[in-house]
Amino acid sequence: MHVKRVACYPCTRFLHSHFSNIAQKLEEKVVRNIVEKVFERWVKFFVWFAEMGVPPHDGKMEGWLFIIRSHRFGLQFSRRRYFILQENYLRCYKTMPVSQEEEPLRSAKIDSYIRITDNGRESINRKVFFIFTLYNILNENDHLKLGASGSEDAGRWIRSLQNAVLKECPNPEKEFMSFSKKNWLPSRFGSAKRAHRQRSIDYYSFLHNEAVTSDVIAPSPWKIFGCQNGLRLFKEAKDWDSRGRHWDDHPAIMAVGVLNGTPEAIFHTLMSLGASRSEWDFCFYRGSVVEHLDGHTDILHAKLYSNWLPWGMMRRDFLLRRYWRREEDGTYVILYHSVIHKKCPPQNGYVRACLKSGGYVITPVNKGRESLVKHMLAVNWKFWKVYLRQPSGRSLTIRMLERLAALREMFQAKAGNYPSDFSSADSEVKIMLPQDEVEDIKSEDKSQQKFELNADLAEDEAEKTTSGRRSLMSLNDASDEFFDVPDSGEMIAFDHLENGWFPEVSQEWPASNISQPRLSSAAVFVKKLHDLAVQKKGYMDFQELAKEENVVTSFGNTLQKDSACSLPCSWATADPTTFLIRGENYFKDNQKIKAKGTLMQMVGADWLRSERREDDLGSRVESIVQKFAAQGRPEFFFIVNIQVPGVTQHTLALYYMLKTPLEETPLLHSFVHGDDAFRNSRFKLIPYISKGSWIVKQSVGKKACLVGQALEMNYFRGKNYLELDIDVGSSTVARGVVSLVLGYLNHLVIEMAFVIQGNTEEELPEVLLGTCRLNNLDASKSVLV
Repeated sequence: MHVKRVACYPCTRFLHSHFSNIAQKLEEKVVRNIVEKVFERWVKFFVWFAEMGVPPHDGKMEGWLFIIRSHRFGLQFSRRRYFILQENYLRCYKTMPVSQEEEPLRSAKIDSYIRITDNGRESINRKVFFIFTLYNILNENDHLKLGASGSEDAGRWIRSLQNAVLKECPNPEKEFMSFSKKNWLPSRFGSAKRAHRQRSIDYYSFLHNEAVTSDVIAPSPWKIFGCQNGLRLFKEAKDWDSRGRHWDDHPAIMAVGVLNGTPEAIFHTLMSLGASRSEWDFCFYRGSVVEHLDGHTDILHAKLYSNWLPWGMMRRDFLLRRYWRREEDGTYVILYHSVIHKKCPPQNGYVRACLKSGGYVITPVNKGRESLVKHMLAVNWKFWKVYLRQPSGRSLTIRMLERLAALREMFQAKAGNYPSDFSSADSEVKIMLPQDEVEDIKSEDKSQQKFELNADLAEDEAEKTTSGRRSLMSLNDASDEFFDVPDSGEMIAFDHLENGWFPEVSQEWPASNISQPRLSSAAVFVKKLHDLAVQKKGYMDFQELAKEENVVTSFGNTLQKDSACSLPCSWATADPTTFLIRGENYFKDNQKIKAKGTLMQMVGADWLRSERREDDLGSRVESIVQKFAAQGRPEFFFIVNIQVPGVTQHTLALYYMLKTPLEETPLLHSFVHGDDAFRNSRFKLIPYISKGSWIVKQSVGKKACLVGQALEMNYFRGKNYLELDIDVGSSTVARGVVSLVLGYLNHLVIEMAFVIQGNTEEELPEVLLGTCRLNNLDASKSVLV
């Protein structure tokens, strides 16, 4: 501030001096305020930076995570810790370190025998986490469960850990040795002696983004038919209806629009069933979670308002199976379809409509600041008058799709300042509960904080006295085991609390469903997701059928071949030109080319079921592989064995034959004679649902996947064959996809291609190992082993 000089009269001199001092003080105050505001903003930025776990430019990943442990009674609790991932080392701190020399509480090595699985959403003591687990493929008891406060945060950590996994290929025969003075939690990490070992392979990330969004050339079945409320409207046309003029009784209709919000914010809004939904969803009355299957899948009951339905039409409700996942590029997929569940029979006063398929695809655009949202529905509204079915059902479906316009307007009104009550990290029960219960929660939270302080002190004492231990599981000791134990009221599933509605059929629930701990064993997941017998899993897809008894006589020909693909439950080879692979100049132009042919010939397929997992089919005496070996023939077999777990184990085995010597194909020769880590880094599958429901096509996708980085694989090497056994049950996401596909299996045409990924210019262009086309597989026609 500048004070203009005045005449030097005594009074004016005094005033000038006085106002000059005031001006100087004001200038200092203004500058000080500016500096303080800048400082506060930088502090907030660094706090946000640490909370979100954004990797700095040096490749280091750091931020706050929650270690998830279990008491001896199976109840889970969390510990907030600061993690730093740099190169191949993961370090854990109780607080944010102030210098690089500060010693961590625990440190550990990440190597290529570590796998990271996305376990989805989970509630632990009223806090919603996005869980991911690190586990050792050599030791199933060696694992570490971590939780992030947001889905984007969890996605960044998973990507960083995946990339860290790829940097080392240790000797699997060496036992785990922790290089820290203090112990680590359950997950396998290498010793300090291996810290500077050179990589034996060029390990490639499963989560690596390809240059294209699809690795399949396929026409779009969607035809635009109108625009309403700023949304483009599409219908799914049949193959013979190229102009999209024909309308089915229950057509699949999709609305597409751009929303002024991040994909994560829109995802959390769509997942919420609570009071916040009334701000945009004019169809939704109330909802509840009937059963929480896993972090990615649950069963929902949704009731609709009647005021938007035609006059005289009874109220409708849905019983839905909801599945969600997050793609590598930040896209969120939410899928729904109707099911039958014994805990939620039809309600009085409601007609239960059938959602044949539906959901949302939320794709980031404009650098993630906006989102392209696709909302699809195919609904049977269960009209009792035939003449009302087609036009009224179509108009109701379009009306329901207009919720997307309401959602767009809500985000536009908020102008990007999205309130915290829509984020999962801030989904607190106090928003949904009465005031007296809120006070109880506050008092419990204070007690909880006191318990956590005592637990941390006990943990520190335990670390001082047990710093020499090397057992991973021994860290889950009794020192902090009895802290954070919730009472019976806290064990209600988090969706009920988050949504604000308790299950309407709660009186039918046994007490064990409320207080029973959520176990993490594979058997429980398998029981919940893959029970093909209806009486075992509690809910049933409408497409499920009974089984017939067929007994296997010879491996390699239990599934019939039909080149025309006119027979159900048959196989054929797919057109190689449908699939895109890396071209000769891929590392220069990032372009993929059409495949021209396959390296191997498909000679057989098995579609089996049994009570156990069927490994190493190539070694069976009854297999075509051993028949060729008995004759001394030179052909080499490549077997892909896809194993779907459940009470009844299903196995899909594909047999490919190479007629030329292995040495003539160097990359395949390296793959056959390489170690498991090399194989996991190179074997790639390209899926494609050429005919089937939109919900299945969306769940499977058309992107290539390095299978060994997503699922557990076992390799069996014989004299004239290599067999790859893929355990679908080893991934929560894969189990959800396969469980969905099984419900529609006999209505699908599935195409797949297999390729060994080329990671150097010498290995390009890639060549497909083989393709297959599976026509309308039927679980009831699988052969009993």
